[in-house]
Amino acid sequence: MPADGLKTLEVTREAREFMFAFPRRHPGVSAMRVVNGLQVGVLLGAFGVVVAGLAFRLGATLLVLNGTLLAFYLVTVAFKAYLMDLSVGAAREMAFTRDEIAGLPDAALPVYTILVPLYHERESVEGLLDALRALDYPKDRLEVIWLLEEDDAETRHAVSLLSLPRYVRVAVVPDVGPRTKPKACNLGLALAHGEFLVIYDAEDRPEPDQLKKAVLGFQRNEPDVICLQAKLDFYNARQNLLTRWFATDYAVWFDLFLPGLDHLGGPVPLGGTSNHFRTCELRALLGWDPYNVTEDCELGVRLALAGKRTRIIDSTTHEEACSALGYWVRQRSRWTKGYLQTYLAHQRRPFALVHALGLRRALSFQVMIGGTFVCLLINPLYWTLTALWFVFRWKAFAELFPFPLILWGLLCLFLGNFAFVYAAMLASCKRGFHDLVKYCLLVPVYWCITSVGAWRGLVQLLLRPSHWDKTRHGLAGR
Repeated sequence: MPADGLKTLEVTREAREFMFAFPRRHPGVSAMRVVNGLQVGVLLGAFGVVVAGLAFRLGATLLVLNGTLLAFYLVTVAFKAYLMDLSVGAAREMAFTRDEIAGLPDAALPVYTILVPLYHERESVEGLLDALRALDYPKDRLEVIWLLEEDDAETRHAVSLLSLPRYVRVAVVPDVGPRTKPKACNLGLALAHGEFLVIYDAEDRPEPDQLKKAVLGFQRNEPDVICLQAKLDFYNARQNLLTRWFATDYAVWFDLFLPGLDHLGGPVPLGGTSNHFRTCELRALLGWDPYNVTEDCELGVRLALAGKRTRIIDSTTHEEACSALGYWVRQRSRWTKGYLQTYLAHQRRPFALVHALGLRRALSFQVMIGGTFVCLLINPLYWTLTALWFVFRWKAFAELFPFPLILWGLLCLFLGNFAFVYAAMLASCKRGFHDLVKYCLLVPVYWCITSVGAWRGLVQLLLRPSHWDKTRHGLAGR
């Protein structure tokens, strides 16, 4: 028992070992290494070719680079527009009626495990306990495990002051290896007894009937559907301009992109919370990669590679939007860093990836995982080139952008930006956020700071690949 007197679950040797079972069993696709030897060789070779080209054929090399980037950008924009069309054209999420939910007898409901990783969350624990009590699920069939870090005395002390119900238990995550959320979740998975399992964050407020909807979802689907992703929204969406933009961003992602991916059967980059699993299947996949800082995205890809499916359910979890710009950039840099970790890890065997996913779903991986990151990196470059052209009208731009490329660039600049601004408006209306529609006209500014986060994530990948930039919660009321 810790010095603060908090009663905790025993962490067995098997549970400690399971925290790192995935990288130990599958080191080739773990973010434990940023790149392998082959990737280093390819990257150095490509860099050498570009440098040589710039030295001996500057104009031709810049033209090829420009054309390649614009073509990739155009494909990414077109694919995401296609996903939006799929999502708007028909309801893709799994929906459930009140009668179906009410018809579930309590006696027939399975044991459900809820994992809540906590780190420096003393401000959130009381509200978290209230949210768990509000769940419409028999408490004798709930197993809630709060995962506290060994060096986080302040949160452990805050929890020790609470009167925890019997179904809420506490486990202390050993301070070994990287301090990441997936490592903590792996410990919880090793200790879990429920037939189904869900991850919630400290500030989450899930809809009370979400667990019952997930049970219905698993009952309705074939056994190869082992994950159900609920939608995410913010309860402080109108706190400031940043949270308004963030809310429209989430609306596009969860209402327009993920349902389209669900329909296509492609890899679904999971949300960091409110993903529900068949526990035995998740354990067979060895849980999460403890070295990947966007563990939800990585696991979503690995589910697809294993021939498993993810579906989106029509249930919402409300969480706190990061309202401070500094913390927001850190959070975004962690997400984009994890996307690149995931992309590099699964690109180590590209032909095996195509064989496992098929050509169409492999394209989805390239666009949604790799393309999202690349577009965020190159956006500032093309915005700068556009501004320079309008100001100076340099003749060199005519060589860099001959007619086909200037046409592609204009399509990306005008149609691409219009499409995504329109998507933000459409998703806001779909969620009933009509008062946020006017702020969608300013989302290009939001994309600028998103690119700042992406570049920061790239630098951090080189210097501190498994460092977890902690998001500060408890700012919504300030």
